[in-house]
Amino acid sequence: MTKDPRKVAVIGFGAMAQSLDRSLKDLSGKIAISATLVPADIEVDSGAITVFHNVDDLAKWGPSVVVECASHQAVRDYVPALLRAGIDVIVVSIGSLADNELVAALERAADEGGSRMTVVSGAIGGLDVLRSAKIAGLDSVVYTGVKPPAAWKDTPAERLVDLSKLTERTVIFEGNAAEASLQYPKNANVTAAVALAGVGFDKTKVTLVADPRAVSNSHQVNASGAFGKFQIVLENKPLPDNPKTSWLAALSVEQALHRHFQKIEL
Repeated sequence: MTKDPRKVAVIGFGAMAQSLDRSLKDLSGKIAISATLVPADIEVDSGAITVFHNVDDLAKWGPSVVVECASHQAVRDYVPALLRAGIDVIVVSIGSLADNELVAALERAADEGGSRMTVVSGAIGGLDVLRSAKIAGLDSVVYTGVKPPAAWKDTPAERLVDLSKLTERTVIFEGNAAEASLQYPKNANVTAAVALAGVGFDKTKVTLVADPRAVSNSHQVNASGAFGKFQIVLENKPLPDNPKTSWLAALSVEQALHRHFQKIEL
Protein backbone atom coordinates (compact mmCIF):
# COMPACT_ATOMS: atom_id res chain seq x y z
CA MET A 1 0.00 0.00 0.00
CA THR A 2 1.22 3.48 -0.85
CA LYS A 3 2.89 5.53 1.89
CA ASP A 4 2.07 8.89 0.34
CA PRO A 5 1.76 11.25 3.35
CA ARG A 6 -0.62 13.45 1.38
CA LYS A 7 -3.11 10.60 1.01
CA VAL A 8 -4.35 10.29 4.58
CA ALA A 9 -8.02 9.51 5.23
CA VAL A 10 -10.11 9.98 8.36
CA ILE A 11 -13.23 8.21 9.56
CA GLY A 12 -15.63 10.90 10.71
CA PHE A 13 -15.28 14.62 10.22
CA GLY A 14 -16.23 16.10 13.56
CA ALA A 15 -14.35 18.47 15.84
CA MET A 16 -11.25 16.29 16.21
CA ALA A 17 -10.87 15.51 12.50
CA GLN A 18 -11.39 19.15 11.58
CA SER A 19 -8.86 20.27 14.20
CA LEU A 20 -6.36 17.76 12.81
CA ASP A 21 -7.00 18.96 9.26
CA ARG A 22 -6.43 22.62 10.19
CA SER A 23 -3.29 21.85 12.15
CA LEU A 24 -1.73 19.82 9.34
CA LYS A 25 -2.47 22.62 6.88
CA ASP A 26 -0.81 25.15 9.19
CA LEU A 27 2.39 23.11 9.22
CA SER A 28 4.57 22.23 6.25
CA GLY A 29 1.75 20.50 4.39
CA LYS A 30 3.83 17.35 3.99
CA ILE A 31 1.03 15.35 5.60
CA ALA A 32 -2.52 16.03 4.44
CA ILE A 33 -6.01 14.65 4.92
CA SER A 34 -7.40 13.99 1.45
CA ALA A 35 -10.48 11.85 2.18
CA THR A 36 -13.08 11.16 4.83
CA LEU A 37 -15.52 8.30 5.42
CA VAL A 38 -18.89 9.27 6.90
CA PRO A 39 -22.35 7.64 6.92
CA ALA A 40 -24.52 8.31 3.88
CA ASP A 41 -26.99 10.36 5.90
CA ILE A 42 -24.28 12.72 7.16
CA GLU A 43 -23.41 15.83 5.18
CA VAL A 44 -20.02 17.43 5.84
CA ASP A 45 -18.44 20.64 4.68
CA SER A 46 -15.12 19.07 3.76
CA GLY A 47 -13.85 21.55 1.20
CA ALA A 48 -11.46 19.83 -1.19
CA ILE A 49 -11.47 16.60 0.84
CA THR A 50 -13.05 13.64 -0.98
CA VAL A 51 -16.06 12.22 0.86
CA PHE A 52 -16.78 8.48 0.87
CA HIS A 53 -19.89 6.79 2.28
CA ASN A 54 -18.75 3.20 1.71
CA VAL A 55 -15.72 1.61 3.31
CA ASP A 56 -14.97 -0.53 0.24
CA ASP A 57 -14.86 2.58 -1.93
CA LEU A 58 -12.41 4.18 0.48
CA ALA A 59 -10.22 1.06 0.42
CA LYS A 60 -10.16 1.11 -3.41
CA TRP A 61 -9.08 4.77 -3.29
CA GLY A 62 -5.93 3.49 -1.56
CA PRO A 63 -5.22 5.66 1.49
CA SER A 64 -1.73 5.50 2.95
CA VAL A 65 -3.25 5.31 6.43
CA VAL A 66 -6.71 5.84 7.91
CA VAL A 67 -7.32 7.65 11.18
CA GLU A 68 -10.51 6.64 13.00
CA CYS A 69 -11.81 9.60 14.99
CA ALA A 70 -15.54 8.96 14.99
CA SER A 71 -16.93 6.47 17.53
CA HIS A 72 -16.78 2.99 19.03
CA GLN A 73 -19.29 1.88 16.40
CA ALA A 74 -17.05 3.18 13.62
CA VAL A 75 -14.25 0.93 14.87
CA ARG A 76 -16.59 -2.07 14.68
CA ASP A 77 -18.11 -1.16 11.32
CA TYR A 78 -15.11 -0.01 9.30
CA VAL A 79 -11.72 -0.84 10.79
CA PRO A 80 -11.75 -4.65 10.22
CA ALA A 81 -12.49 -4.17 6.51
CA LEU A 82 -9.68 -1.65 6.13
CA LEU A 83 -7.19 -3.90 7.92
CA ARG A 84 -8.18 -6.88 5.73
CA ALA A 85 -7.57 -4.65 2.69
CA GLY A 86 -3.98 -4.14 3.84
CA ILE A 87 -4.50 -0.56 5.06
CA ASP A 88 -2.93 0.61 8.32
CA VAL A 89 -5.32 2.26 10.79
CA ILE A 90 -4.77 4.61 13.73
CA VAL A 91 -7.60 4.25 16.26
CA VAL A 92 -8.70 7.15 18.46
CA SER A 93 -11.82 5.55 20.00
CA ILE A 94 -9.76 3.14 22.05
CA GLY A 95 -12.56 2.59 24.56
CA SER A 96 -14.01 0.25 21.95
CA LEU A 97 -11.16 -2.16 22.73
CA ALA A 98 -12.85 -3.06 26.00
CA ASP A 99 -14.74 -5.53 23.80
CA ASN A 100 -12.56 -8.65 23.69
CA GLU A 101 -14.44 -10.10 20.73
CA LEU A 102 -13.80 -6.94 18.73
CA VAL A 103 -10.09 -7.02 19.59
CA ALA A 104 -9.88 -10.63 18.39
CA ALA A 105 -11.65 -9.69 15.13
CA LEU A 106 -9.27 -6.77 14.58
CA GLU A 107 -6.25 -9.00 15.15
CA ARG A 108 -7.56 -11.55 12.61
CA ALA A 109 -8.24 -8.81 10.07
CA ALA A 110 -4.75 -7.31 10.47
CA ASP A 111 -3.20 -10.76 10.10
CA GLU A 112 -5.21 -11.44 6.94
CA GLY A 113 -4.29 -8.10 5.38
CA GLY A 114 -0.71 -7.89 6.60
CA SER A 115 -1.60 -4.49 8.04
CA ARG A 116 -1.11 -2.79 11.39
CA MET A 117 -3.45 -1.03 13.79
CA THR A 118 -2.10 1.40 16.37
CA VAL A 119 -3.84 3.41 19.07
CA VAL A 120 -3.14 6.95 20.21
CA SER A 121 -2.08 7.90 23.72
CA GLY A 122 -4.87 10.48 23.88
CA ALA A 123 -4.93 13.02 26.69
CA ILE A 124 -2.70 11.06 29.07
CA GLY A 125 1.06 10.67 29.37
CA GLY A 126 3.37 8.25 31.14
CA LEU A 127 2.01 5.16 29.39
CA ASP A 128 5.53 4.05 28.52
CA VAL A 129 6.21 3.81 32.26
CA LEU A 130 3.11 1.68 32.81
CA ARG A 131 4.04 -0.65 29.96
CA SER A 132 7.52 -1.11 31.37
CA ALA A 133 6.27 -1.62 34.93
CA LYS A 134 3.76 -4.19 33.71
CA ILE A 135 6.62 -6.54 32.81
CA ALA A 136 7.69 -6.80 36.46
CA GLY A 137 4.10 -6.80 37.73
CA LEU A 138 1.57 -4.13 38.67
CA ASP A 139 -0.49 -4.37 41.85
CA SER A 140 -2.78 -1.39 41.36
CA VAL A 141 -3.66 1.21 38.73
CA VAL A 142 -6.14 3.97 39.55
CA TYR A 143 -7.34 6.66 37.14
CA THR A 144 -9.21 9.82 38.21
CA GLY A 145 -10.69 12.17 35.63
CA VAL A 146 -11.98 15.63 36.55
CA LYS A 147 -13.76 17.93 34.09
CA PRO A 148 -16.10 20.94 34.23
CA PRO A 149 -19.82 20.03 34.32
CA ALA A 150 -20.31 21.13 30.69
CA ALA A 151 -17.94 18.38 29.57
CA TRP A 152 -20.32 15.76 30.99
CA LYS A 153 -23.39 16.87 29.04
CA ASP A 154 -25.11 14.19 26.93
CA THR A 155 -23.69 11.45 29.15
CA PRO A 156 -25.18 9.26 31.91
CA ALA A 157 -24.07 11.95 34.38
CA GLU A 158 -27.11 14.01 33.40
CA ARG A 159 -29.35 11.31 34.89
CA LEU A 160 -27.50 11.49 38.19
CA VAL A 161 -27.18 15.22 38.86
CA ASP A 162 -28.27 18.58 37.47
CA LEU A 163 -24.99 19.59 35.87
CA SER A 164 -26.05 23.22 35.44
CA LYS A 165 -26.60 23.63 39.18
CA LEU A 166 -23.54 21.91 40.61
CA THR A 167 -21.78 23.99 43.27
CA GLU A 168 -19.19 21.48 44.47
CA ARG A 169 -16.99 18.66 43.23
CA THR A 170 -19.23 15.65 42.52
CA VAL A 171 -18.32 12.05 41.70
CA ILE A 172 -20.42 10.90 38.74
CA PHE A 173 -18.86 7.47 38.21
CA GLU A 174 -16.91 4.85 40.16
CA GLY A 175 -16.07 1.50 38.66
CA ASN A 176 -13.54 -0.09 36.36
CA ALA A 177 -12.15 0.96 32.99
CA ALA A 178 -14.38 -1.43 31.04
CA GLU A 179 -17.53 0.14 32.48
CA ALA A 180 -16.20 3.70 32.11
CA SER A 181 -15.18 3.19 28.49
CA LEU A 182 -18.60 1.84 27.55
CA GLN A 183 -20.71 4.30 29.54
CA TYR A 184 -18.64 7.41 28.78
CA PRO A 185 -17.11 6.66 25.35
CA LYS A 186 -16.67 10.32 24.30
CA ASN A 187 -15.27 11.46 27.63
CA ALA A 188 -13.31 8.58 29.10
CA ASN A 189 -11.27 7.10 26.24
CA VAL A 190 -8.18 7.94 28.25
CA THR A 191 -9.17 5.24 30.75
CA ALA A 192 -8.89 2.71 27.95
CA ALA A 193 -5.36 3.88 27.15
CA VAL A 194 -4.39 3.46 30.80
CA ALA A 195 -6.03 0.03 30.96
CA LEU A 196 -4.30 -1.25 27.83
CA ALA A 197 -0.91 -0.06 29.07
CA GLY A 198 -1.38 -1.46 32.57
CA VAL A 199 -3.51 -4.10 34.29
CA GLY A 200 -6.39 -4.33 31.84
CA PHE A 201 -9.93 -3.03 31.69
CA ASP A 202 -11.40 -5.06 34.54
CA LYS A 203 -8.67 -4.31 37.08
CA THR A 204 -8.12 -0.61 36.37
CA LYS A 205 -10.10 1.44 38.90
CA VAL A 206 -11.77 4.61 37.60
CA THR A 207 -13.35 7.67 39.23
CA LEU A 208 -14.95 10.40 37.11
CA VAL A 209 -15.72 13.80 38.63
CA ALA A 210 -17.68 16.91 37.62
CA ASP A 211 -16.19 19.99 39.26
CA PRO A 212 -17.72 23.46 38.72
CA ARG A 213 -14.43 25.04 39.81
CA ALA A 214 -12.41 23.17 37.20
CA VAL A 215 -11.13 25.28 34.31
CA SER A 216 -9.45 22.39 32.49
CA ASN A 217 -9.65 18.63 32.08
CA SER A 218 -7.59 16.86 34.74
CA HIS A 219 -6.21 13.34 34.41
CA GLN A 220 -4.43 11.55 37.26
CA VAL A 221 -2.94 8.06 37.27
CA ASN A 222 -1.61 6.31 40.37
CA ALA A 223 0.13 2.97 39.99
CA SER A 224 2.10 0.65 42.25
CA GLY A 225 3.89 -2.63 41.77
CA ALA A 226 7.20 -4.43 41.94
CA PHE A 227 8.88 -1.40 40.32
CA GLY A 228 7.75 1.00 43.09
CA LYS A 229 5.12 3.76 42.84
CA PHE A 230 4.12 6.11 40.06
CA GLN A 231 1.87 9.18 39.84
CA ILE A 232 1.18 11.53 36.98
CA VAL A 233 -1.23 14.47 36.81
CA LEU A 234 -2.08 16.40 33.65
CA GLU A 235 -4.18 19.55 33.40
CA ASN A 236 -5.40 19.76 29.82
CA LYS A 237 -7.30 22.50 28.04
CA PRO A 238 -10.37 21.22 26.16
CA LEU A 239 -10.52 21.21 22.38
CA PRO A 240 -12.06 24.61 21.45
CA ASP A 241 -14.79 23.00 19.33
CA ASN A 242 -15.60 20.14 21.70
CA PRO A 243 -15.38 20.48 25.53
CA LYS A 244 -15.67 16.69 25.92
CA THR A 245 -12.25 16.21 24.32
CA SER A 246 -8.89 17.36 25.64
CA TRP A 247 -6.79 19.36 23.21
CA LEU A 248 -3.86 17.06 23.97
CA ALA A 249 -5.93 14.13 22.66
CA ALA A 250 -6.20 15.84 19.28
CA LEU A 251 -2.49 16.63 19.34
CA SER A 252 -1.68 12.98 20.10
CA VAL A 253 -3.42 11.99 16.85
CA GLU A 254 -1.27 14.43 14.90
CA GLN A 255 1.84 13.09 16.60
CA ALA A 256 0.82 9.52 15.75
CA LEU A 257 0.56 10.49 12.08
CA HIS A 258 4.01 12.07 12.08
CA ARG A 259 5.48 8.93 13.67
CA HIS A 260 3.71 6.76 11.09
CA PHE A 261 5.64 8.42 8.27
CA GLN A 262 9.01 8.80 10.02
CA LYS A 263 11.89 6.80 8.60
CA ILE A 264 13.54 6.78 12.05
CA GLU A 265 11.13 6.66 15.00
CA LEU A 266 12.47 8.60 17.97
